[in-house]
Amino acid sequence: MRLEVENGPVAAHMEAFCAVAVFGWRARSMKKWEEEEEERLRQVSVPAQPKSKNTTPSAQRPAAVPSENGSVSAPHTHTLTLTDQDVCVVSSECPPLGLESHRVEDDQLLASSQSHHGFAAQRGRLNMQGSEDDGDMYGGGWCAEPEETTHWFEVDARREVEFSGVITQGRNSDQTEDFVSSYYVAFSNDSRDWTVLHDGYAEWLFYGNVDKDTPVMTQFSTPVVARYIRILPQSWNGSLCLRAEILACQLPSAHHSENELNSSDELDFRHHNYKEMRQMMKVINEECPNITRIYNIGKSSQGLKMYAMEISDNPGEHETGEPEFRYTAGLHGNEALGRELLLLLMQFMCKEYNNDNPRVRRLVEGVRIHLVPSLNPDAYELAFQMGSEMGNWALGHWTEEGYDIFQNFPDLNSILWGAEDRGWVPRIVPNHHIPFPENFLNGSLAVETRAIISWMERNPFVLGANLQGGEKLVAYPFDMLRALRETPDDAMFRWLAMSYAHSHLTMTETYRGSCHGDDVTGGQAITNRAGWKPVVGSMNDFSYLHTNCFELSVFLGCDKFPHESELPLEWENNRESLLSFMEQVNRGIKGVVRDEERNPLPNATISVEGIRHDVRTAAGGDYWRLLNPGEYRVTAKAEGYTPQTRVCTVGYDSGATPCSFSLAKSNWERIKLIMEGTSKGSLVIFVNLPISGKKKKKKKIRVKGGGV
Repeated sequence: MRLEVENGPVAAHMEAFCAVAVFGWRARSMKKWEEEEEERLRQVSVPAQPKSKNTTPSAQRPAAVPSENGSVSAPHTHTLTLTDQDVCVVSSECPPLGLESHRVEDDQLLASSQSHHGFAAQRGRLNMQGSEDDGDMYGGGWCAEPEETTHWFEVDARREVEFSGVITQGRNSDQTEDFVSSYYVAFSNDSRDWTVLHDGYAEWLFYGNVDKDTPVMTQFSTPVVARYIRILPQSWNGSLCLRAEILACQLPSAHHSENELNSSDELDFRHHNYKEMRQMMKVINEECPNITRIYNIGKSSQGLKMYAMEISDNPGEHETGEPEFRYTAGLHGNEALGRELLLLLMQFMCKEYNNDNPRVRRLVEGVRIHLVPSLNPDAYELAFQMGSEMGNWALGHWTEEGYDIFQNFPDLNSILWGAEDRGWVPRIVPNHHIPFPENFLNGSLAVETRAIISWMERNPFVLGANLQGGEKLVAYPFDMLRALRETPDDAMFRWLAMSYAHSHLTMTETYRGSCHGDDVTGGQAITNRAGWKPVVGSMNDFSYLHTNCFELSVFLGCDKFPHESELPLEWENNRESLLSFMEQVNRGIKGVVRDEERNPLPNATISVEGIRHDVRTAAGGDYWRLLNPGEYRVTAKAEGYTPQTRVCTVGYDSGATPCSFSLAKSNWERIKLIMEGTSKGSLVIFVNLPISGKKKKKKKIRVKGGGV
């Protein structure tokens, strides 16, 4: 059997065909969800199977589903006839064409109609998020004009591909429950003559969704080769609204597409569950035992360890003068790309160090690097079970206890800003290392958050980034909104954000807009979080106000959980950014604060004139202060010592400028020590006393034990 269209044969031999609806299910991301969904999922007749699992279902013809509008008949429509004797053989899995990731561009999407501007075909991407206002121009899906009688949603692959399946989803909305419950599928090579799949008796009617959020996959047992595909809705709940992804394999060609990119780095490009992640880290450690160390920063609420890998020329120890850097990922378990990028970075650093890559060797020998690929391992396991396209936007976002880790930190912004309003900073309340209320740890803190806070306090981190997903930009603090207050280090944060975004191969291509609306970055791919999507109690704000660490959020792309086939491309897009951002840890000044006897002074304060945010020295008296090029008056202060001020110049060359201090004990501290040392005897002290109109007269004072 051969599929024919008017302009020529389509290269697809259809010896057998069946359609299998593989329904996704909403796994529990919060305990309450399980109760809400249990009854609804009982109604689904086909067992749910995760996309990542290979299944071989038996052939079946979908039962007739009543259509609200009758059958669809497009102009110049052909039918593909199959007999009952045809046997179903499941084909190999094809990756998504790229609606969710935006590799499929807006001009490749077309629809029969739209209810209004905010619900055009371009909004019909899997997991598209609508604005809070349903009447806004950014709707949560494609919605058809209700007065029309013929409805279709069309995707142009721009060349012939092997279409292997369709994933559908309802409209994203808090007010309505709109989704397509059944549909036909048609194919074309010229977008004029269409072939609707037919079983010899009737056109094949595919089961659609049973709610608005859960993705439902329909896989074709044998691929159909064509350039265009249409989804033809037949029945729906509420309004006719749809979000979709198309599964398609590229045909062999001299012209390579984005999906066919092979990275020049020989790394393990696949998704790793908890056990596989741990095994991968172990293999890397065995390959590079002299520069790597595996440890855990704590456990999740379900008892899974939150593993970290340290990469350094002296793993396990903080070296005086060497800054500490961190990358974290997996705050939200369903944002899987960051997790895999950090596992790839571990492999890359080990491999390139052994190959004497000078850039990697400088990083390993000059920075203590910490990589934590999964801060929310419980939630990741939920998302991983579903597979890359089958989890909805929220599945795996929260911890098992229902917390969003990123915004589960103590709110120190309100403490600082309230103190500033009263004029208490820095006399009563410091502008750095702000303590949080003692009773906060007894409040609503996730187990994972407590572990992260303890880890932050144990290590003198200077710079870090948390890798997230669902957008494509870099966000810097403040994250909490109060009249859009900027941090005192706003210029430095902007530079750090640009060092990642502008090194990324595609992040600054903002002319298409953002993942879910207009570009909010002014073409720079960076934004202040408070001016974009403000949150209270963020990891970034807490890091800046409670520790020395400057932390940003890197949003890696529109697709939170990309298909494995996309990992080589994502690695190529992010590799330079990951390295370049790490190198920024050596930007600014560094030094050691000691006393006159060369003893290090921990917890000394380093202040920069004109910047109302100080840092502290580490246990070894060493410090690092991120600064842009310029000349700065820097003051070192420690309790019991006389402050010292120096002028330090930061240049444009790589490497931090040395700026160390030697502090002398203050006069009052000397008197205090003398008094403590003579508490059992007496001491004569000569003090110069001014006498009005005369020369100073030296007066003798006898100090006895315990007083003057």
